[in-house]
Amino acid sequence: MHFVVSGRVQGVGFRPFVYRLAQRFELSGWVQNRLGLVEIEVEGSPQHLAAFATALVDEAPPLAQPQILGQMQTSVTGASGFAIRPSVSDARPDIHVPPDYFICDDCLGELFDPHDRRYRYPFINCTQCGPRYTLIEALPYDRAATSMRDFALCPACRAEYDNPLNRRFHAEPIACPQCGPQLLFRNDRLTLAGEGVLAAAVAALRVGQIVAVKGVGGYHLLCDARSVIAVSRLRERKARPHKPLAVMFPNLASVRHAAEMTDDEAAFLSSPLRPVLLLRQRADSPLCVQVAPGLTEIGVLLPYSPLHHLLLADFAAPLVATSANISGEPVLTDNAEVEARLAGVADAFLHHDRPIVRPADDPVFRFSAGAPRPLRLGRGCAPVELSLPFALETPLLAVGGHTKNTIALAWERRVVISPHIGDLGSQRAMAVFEQVIADLQKLYNVMASRVVCDAHSGYASSRWARASGLALNTVFHHHAHASALAGEYPDISDWLVFTWDGVGYGEDGTMWGGEALLGKPGNWMRAASMRPFYLPGGDAVGREPWRAAAALAWETGITWPDLPANSELVHTVWQRRMNTQQTSAVGRLFDAAAAFTGLLSHASYEGQGPMWLEAMCSNSAEDAIALPLNRDEEGVWRSDWAPLVTMLTDAMLSARRRAEIFHNSLAHALLAQVRAVQSTHSVQCIGLAGGVFQNRRLTGLVIDLLTAAGLQVRLAQQVPVNDGGISFGQIVEMGHRHD
Repeated sequence: MHFVVSGRVQGVGFRPFVYRLAQRFELSGWVQNRLGLVEIEVEGSPQHLAAFATALVDEAPPLAQPQILGQMQTSVTGASGFAIRPSVSDARPDIHVPPDYFICDDCLGELFDPHDRRYRYPFINCTQCGPRYTLIEALPYDRAATSMRDFALCPACRAEYDNPLNRRFHAEPIACPQCGPQLLFRNDRLTLAGEGVLAAAVAALRVGQIVAVKGVGGYHLLCDARSVIAVSRLRERKARPHKPLAVMFPNLASVRHAAEMTDDEAAFLSSPLRPVLLLRQRADSPLCVQVAPGLTEIGVLLPYSPLHHLLLADFAAPLVATSANISGEPVLTDNAEVEARLAGVADAFLHHDRPIVRPADDPVFRFSAGAPRPLRLGRGCAPVELSLPFALETPLLAVGGHTKNTIALAWERRVVISPHIGDLGSQRAMAVFEQVIADLQKLYNVMASRVVCDAHSGYASSRWARASGLALNTVFHHHAHASALAGEYPDISDWLVFTWDGVGYGEDGTMWGGEALLGKPGNWMRAASMRPFYLPGGDAVGREPWRAAAALAWETGITWPDLPANSELVHTVWQRRMNTQQTSAVGRLFDAAAAFTGLLSHASYEGQGPMWLEAMCSNSAEDAIALPLNRDEEGVWRSDWAPLVTMLTDAMLSARRRAEIFHNSLAHALLAQVRAVQSTHSVQCIGLAGGVFQNRRLTGLVIDLLTAAGLQVRLAQQVPVNDGGISFGQIVEMGHRHD
């Protein structure tokens, strides 16, 4: 019997599993990796062949996701024994690239077993765990095509690798202290290898120093999360005064001392993904306030690599574990580069000599509407592989937006989405962007013949697309948001998707961000929006939320006494419509609300004002202001935010009360728009897309209102609701245009 198996079958111990299965059922034959497939030929009794075929799927290794593409009878050769044949790369491109996997329980047990030869070895792994995506250079997945190729196996590791009964049988990254990667500790006084390296790193952390640690997909900056001095020093050196920092805890018990956590959240935090998960911080948390100033939530993660387990076990307390990068850039991966670029940030460096082929930052999730929702794709979950409800005629590359950038590559009925790249405002970010584009095409053996980009010609991704020489298509930003959500629910055909975010180039040449789009991918129509207003200062608005508040005050003629000193000049420019943008963006309303309530006039990171505004709210959902709703000359229903400005500038109301009313009013305004659109159009489902719906409070209020009204509501599940999902939305939108 000959089997052709696709799915996630490389880098997950599938061939050794097939070998053991053949031994169990007394079958002879062979198994072989091909490019994206595994082929198996077996001979034996009909009963054993049938049992083998069933077990092939039902008993597959935990990390494997096999699908039998075909099976057929073959002539009996009389062969004896069963062999794993050398890999070949001549099959069609049906490749599945494995993500990086957290350390399994078996390896974790050996890591802390003094009698095991890999005791405290920070690069222990087996067929069921360890790095994959960040060390694979090419497929098929063999050691010679990974960054482990220069580490020759010692006799003991070779014996395990060749032993079908060993769980390291054909484990490509297999290593031990005698033949594998090694750690190196460096500071301005010494360089240390071998014994004492981990102890030196932990000692540095104990005295409040910042240590850059090379992990699976890049470097982390670590410091004591309890220490005001250490965290403040990290913020000062990294020029990151307020942006929240992720914290790595030794175990779930230590997380519970710092954060409120449901059983579902605990299970997800401990899942194979090992994500950064946003949790509500306890009032008696041992973490210093500098970890997440102005917020009620903290980003929590558990150790996922052997090195992290060793560091956390030895330090025995939570550590800040933030990406080692220049703000907004992709995480750093190279030993020399990290020392050069972070010399003024880190006090010490904990390197290793296993090269990281491509960066993969930690994934970030937040529970909303009872389920984990991705905010950032990364290590362990990317590349994300999804199916399309249509077949593409030619391979398509989507280059995403300008911030929170990801890349998507699609061919036939498949699409893969890269890990988070970041903001494309630096030379290094663009270098990683180009590397990821080349990488995806090389790994999946697919060359794009067409590229799709955002309609905003000023985005760095759009400029790259126009210069690529590929056939070009553009997709409007909010069409991509809507299509990304619809792409996760292909059975729904009639949508009303609310695409609320900070800003995006719209069909009419203005900057959208408060739209309700009616229809389906490939055929969206704006049905509702917000009253537009003029924003002064272009991109400066994101860094200076007071500009959004001032614009709303000037539009309505309301006096706002907290205008900064230079506002008169800005007002003059605004009146003359110089360097202004007309926008309907709800994200800018959030910026204005944060400024009106006195939270901040200037932001040090994207989304700071809206995040602080949400954090200020209590759990109550009380009063809401009804926003006037009228239909404009183009038939678009528009909600007028003017009553919100009156409320937000009312000094008789506490800042917390104003923040709560603001959230409640927007939720009710959305419901009013739904009802207005329903008066003239049939709507099967309501979708929530765009970065504003990262806000758990607003999203929860909206879902409660819509559900009470008997409406179906859908949120993104596998793709970020923010601009990290734009590349997927571009693929879905273009596919439906040509379907």
